[in-house]
Amino acid sequence: MTNNFPTLESDRLLLRQFKDNDIENVFKGLSHPDVIKYYAISFNSLEATQEQMDWFANLEATQTGIWWAICSKEEGTFLGAGGFNDRNEHKAEIGFWLFPEHWGKGYMTEAMPLICAYAFDVLDLNKIEGFVETENNNCKKALAKLQFNLQETQVDCEVKNGKLISIDVYTKMKS
Repeated sequence: MTNNFPTLESDRLLLRQFKDNDIENVFKGLSHPDVIKYYAISFNSLEATQEQMDWFANLEATQTGIWWAICSKEEGTFLGAGGFNDRNEHKAEIGFWLFPEHWGKGYMTEAMPLICAYAFDVLDLNKIEGFVETENNNCKKALAKLQFNLQETQVDCEVKNGKLISIDVYTKMKS
């Protein structure tokens, strides 16, 4: 992990670099049935979750993305994670998750503009993409609030739990 990691802040949130002891929260989130219902990754042990922690560090090291631990500014409580990956010269893929007890409180619509501004203003990206399972209505509503536009639906394009699923592709362009 780097010393010059960009910390982002809003009125209620602090987006910071992951720490080694965040592994327990990442495991809690990425093993929770409600979180992973529409998420491509899940873990069944704390040891297996190290793969995700290594992935966060690798994104930084290779400069192919950056993910933040999303925490409450006042108490420092870990709420979830958000960031982007698959970054190239012009675009990146955004992703996020929150513990279910923090859903519906506006945290994502507060955190994602910070992440998008960093991508557009600091990294000079032109486009951010979000790939969302078609049935994930809550995520699609959040992306609409964040002014992402539906570009296409990729019908029956992936297999999850032995079943074909469709993916909606949302994009946000640098203004």
